[in-house]
Amino acid sequence: MAIDIEAWYKKYGPMVIRRCQRILGDEEEALDAVHDVFVNLLKGELRLHGQFPSSLLYTIATNICLNRLRKRKRETITDFSGEDEGEAGSTIDTGFEQVEAQMLMEVILKDESEMNRTICFMYHVDGMTLKEIGEAVGLSFSGVRKRLEAFRNRAKIKLEDI
Repeated sequence: MAIDIEAWYKKYGPMVIRRCQRILGDEEEALDAVHDVFVNLLKGELRLHGQFPSSLLYTIATNICLNRLRKRKRETITDFSGEDEGEAGSTIDTGFEQVEAQMLMEVILKDESEMNRTICFMYHVDGMTLKEIGEAVGLSFSGVRKRLEAFRNRAKIKLEDI
């Protein structure tokens, strides 16, 4: 069964744009990421089925945006240029704080499944309700709640070890 990508773009495009803007915090980069989402969809069209398109697109968008953030982090580490010492120092301090926060998130999310990462971002970053998340990923309200509770418990243990 072929996927009607144009129809998906029209129907789910705004959701994907909001997701990318929320994660990346930059409208132009978010639009580039949205295009990447649909390009990836075109590349994998033959292997995909049309069931749960919003969940699929949400997961693809999340992964693409996280990859862009990782790339941005690598560039921040290697690019310490500034006009004068004051600027360079503040850029480095801000860069290290961002990198430190991202590294902490990577430690917490490292062993989590894609589904759990997606649910965590929907809840903690996007501010979605458990019901909205359940509808987006195809789980019940209680299924989402249980996954978040289990994630919190695992995260607490990981943070204690740090």
